[in-house]
Amino acid sequence: MILSQKQQKIKKAKKNLTPQDVMERGQTISFPESVINFFKGDLGQPVGGFPKELQKIILKNKKPYTNRPNAHLEPIDFDKAYSAFQKKFQKGFTRAIEFEDFLSHSLYPKVFEKAHETYKTYGNLANIPTKNFFYGMEVQEEIMVDIQPGKTILVELLSVSNPNEEGKRIVFFKVNGENRYVLIKDKSLNIIKIENAKADTGNDNEVGAPLQGLLYKTLVKVGDIIKENDPLFIIEAMKMETTLTATKNGKVKSITLKEGEMVMQDDLVLTLK
Repeated sequence: MILSQKQQKIKKAKKNLTPQDVMERGQTISFPESVINFFKGDLGQPVGGFPKELQKIILKNKKPYTNRPNAHLEPIDFDKAYSAFQKKFQKGFTRAIEFEDFLSHSLYPKVFEKAHETYKTYGNLANIPTKNFFYGMEVQEEIMVDIQPGKTILVELLSVSNPNEEGKRIVFFKVNGENRYVLIKDKSLNIIKIENAKADTGNDNEVGAPLQGLLYKTLVKVGDIIKENDPLFIIEAMKMETTLTATKNGKVKSITLKEGEMVMQDDLVLTLK
């Protein structure tokens, strides 16, 4: 983020913003994409419309809709698009790609692609109990998994060994009373954390991440001429997207981080000149 001394003070108080803060300092705040889309009119128009001054602060240089949001959707040839979708996602997939998959991707592309890759790696995990899907099993815990209609397996976690010199653990368990084991690498061990460079808050040309999250997309490239309020990159955190916009005119000198990297607040993303 390009931070002046005034903006630095705003950043410190960002977690305790008041309505007055938003109205007075909103031009220097990066709002989540969901908030921007709401005030743009993606969910429709509220009775009486949005407060004009607040809408202008949040949208900055984006134009809001004045009618129904679906009036702005691009026409789509479903047969052609579905066929292309099948060709792209069917390879390496163990079940047939269905039209519902296509609709899911059309509405929530990132969510679908993540679920698709998980399915390709681990198979269908929908039958695993929710608690165990998110948090795993506890030692001596026993669960029932319905793998298909009329077919249920009983799984009990017996023990997890200490890691070996390669960081792998032996996981012992029972499946329908029969002992089994697998060798699993503990990815939480021997992690070398490389700290990203931090943006100099006193240098308006260094643009840092406004919050911790995933650098989802970089919207500029080296050499691009940018103007105030032009979008620079998107940070995804807690399933919300925040687009960082420029607070001054300039030219992109360098891009430090790549799309898909996890960033901490103030990590240097790009430099202007």
